[in-house]
Amino acid sequence: MSLRFSAISSLSTSNAEVKETGSAKITAIFGENVFTLKTAREYLSDEAYKSLSASIKGGKKIDRAIASQVANGIRAWAESKGVTHFTHWFQPLTGTTAEKHDSFFTLKGDGTAIEEFDGAALVQQEPDASSFPNGGLRATFEARGYTAWDPSSPAFIMEIGQGKTLCIPTIFISYTGESLDYKAPLLKALESLNKSAVEVCNYFDKNVTKVTATLGWEQEYFIIDEGLANARPDLVQCGRTVFGASPAKGQQLEDHYFGSIPERTYAFMRDFETESYKLGIPLRTRHNEVAPAQFECAPIFEEVSIAVDHNTLLMDVMDRVARRHNLRVLIHEKPFAGINGSGKHNNWSLSTDTGVNLLAPGKTPKTNLMFLTFFVNTIKAVHDYADLLRASIASAGNDHRLGANEAPPAIISVFCGQYLAKVLDEIETRVSDKFDEQDEAILKLDIHKSIPELLLDNTDRNRTSPFAFTGNKFEFRAVGSGANCANAMTVLNTIMAETLKNFKVEVDALIEKGEKKEVAIMQTLQKYIKESKKVLFEGDGYSEEWHHEAERRGLPNVPTTPLALDAMITEKAKKLFEGNKVYTHTELEARHEIELEKYLKKVQIEARIMGDLAINHIIPTAVKYQNELLTNINGLKAAGLPETSYASQLAILKEVSTHIQVIYEKVKALVEARKVANAIDNTRTRAIAYCSQVKETYFDEIRYHVDKLEHLVNDDDWSLPKYREMLFLR
Repeated sequence: MSLRFSAISSLSTSNAEVKETGSAKITAIFGENVFTLKTAREYLSDEAYKSLSASIKGGKKIDRAIASQVANGIRAWAESKGVTHFTHWFQPLTGTTAEKHDSFFTLKGDGTAIEEFDGAALVQQEPDASSFPNGGLRATFEARGYTAWDPSSPAFIMEIGQGKTLCIPTIFISYTGESLDYKAPLLKALESLNKSAVEVCNYFDKNVTKVTATLGWEQEYFIIDEGLANARPDLVQCGRTVFGASPAKGQQLEDHYFGSIPERTYAFMRDFETESYKLGIPLRTRHNEVAPAQFECAPIFEEVSIAVDHNTLLMDVMDRVARRHNLRVLIHEKPFAGINGSGKHNNWSLSTDTGVNLLAPGKTPKTNLMFLTFFVNTIKAVHDYADLLRASIASAGNDHRLGANEAPPAIISVFCGQYLAKVLDEIETRVSDKFDEQDEAILKLDIHKSIPELLLDNTDRNRTSPFAFTGNKFEFRAVGSGANCANAMTVLNTIMAETLKNFKVEVDALIEKGEKKEVAIMQTLQKYIKESKKVLFEGDGYSEEWHHEAERRGLPNVPTTPLALDAMITEKAKKLFEGNKVYTHTELEARHEIELEKYLKKVQIEARIMGDLAINHIIPTAVKYQNELLTNINGLKAAGLPETSYASQLAILKEVSTHIQVIYEKVKALVEARKVANAIDNTRTRAIAYCSQVKETYFDEIRYHVDKLEHLVNDDDWSLPKYREMLFLR
């Protein structure tokens, strides 16, 4: 029996029970495995607690002597929970997390065994920097690199089976100081943004001393049965299916969206949510997504750096918990053709330490000058650096999703809603230090007397926009489901920092010429609107008309990753990132190299899987069916029956034979194209070759003929689980 039918006949049923918390309240377990400031108060001296608190809230450095006190407190807390090992937990440029476990156990000089965790072990460790992606920054014989403690992100305990490990969130840098991870540049970008945003806020409120970027991500993912996933080598190796004919029923009935959650999936959700709550991940929402077997979860907003850590941690937790339920989580951007792919919408906003959301319009946005300032500056930033935002979400997986019928196109545009678009038009056409008051718009619901009157929302939603304003935040919808949020957030916060910095220079210049502050601000906003309005688009981003319109406007449209990544190494990009102390020129060049390498290696792996499946699975199965047809035809001939009696079998035989021949020839050509690409020394040129000469030339054509065979060949012989089984069998 093939793996396919073995998996179907014994379709895995979850034997894993959800870990009950002993309380119906999430608050009873929330953060219990996190070394919060509340926990620190119990385990640290006053001196150590104040130092740690100042570092978390104000970014102040912790003295090494105090670090030893903090380390002892963290160890005492961890040991009280049964922890024996610790690790520096970091986010290298592999796209996953990394950790090396060490025990608290050590031997003293006289042989005495003790448990120890000192400040040096907390603050710094030394992993091999040459074994992680470094873009040529470190040679194999120059292996030294450092992980350095990030006090702004709390330590936590990871439970894996019966084992428990203390995880210390860190950044990862080379021996010579270059960033080798996603976290270090993000922290630098946030600091640059804070400085620029505070200076602009002080035009309106001198009490503002800190501005924090916040993030609420929405994680989309697919869930399929473990046995069915294991029977698909492409899913095991690539995270997506390279072949697979569309089933009769896909998502066309739209009956899965917000539908009742299947019981087995529900058990998995409850289980990973419990694990997440203990780790302090504030999950709030869960629901069925549009495609069959697709789901989504989303948390409450947090500071960007913490939110990034939590999302990265969540993806690991989800994968591990799914295996307990004999399930597989697919976080690839496009695991199945013909139905929706998965994104990770990044909902971004800015908040002051005085409690103001800088992107909240209030009841009358036209009179809310501070809101308009940050709103227009965001649009200006997106307009000026659209190419960098596109590069920040570029990947082999996202190339399959962007521009498809459920995802924003590769054209970066901004949706702000009909009302705010009119406000911007009014600002553009006239400048005044006073705007007419707008009456509150009240939407009356005559459904039941107990339902209160609601303030009519001044913004609609646009699911087709890659960067949409949604009431009190911007939603960067183009981020891929498997991406580390830090990459997009580093770029977004850096371009915002730069734009606000330039805004202040221009406003101050007008004030020095004698303009009133409010008038100077409005005149600068008017200038910014005129310069960036072509990036505003309120229509259907999926439409072909928008592509033509965007071209007329001169907006960049770079559909493939190798070319999109070029934006990272332009002189404009180097000036931006170096000016804000986020990346050096060398770091940008290295990251460009790393992302190109990741792209071409993933396409290379997919090409190899396609060849393997075609030659070792598809063609043998088709040939077997071909022989069955031939035997049948020859038998009918031998019986003396006329050709009309086996005309249909003959037609099928010819069709099957044609597909086999094309597949074989194209796979051979694919292998040769790979060889040619592999011989290219330059990484960028090699990545472009893999994109155009391998992927774009052969992938779709080979898939077309394989999928046609799936519809023709005897179902009993087809070895790969079909879409109808993976997407609908629970």
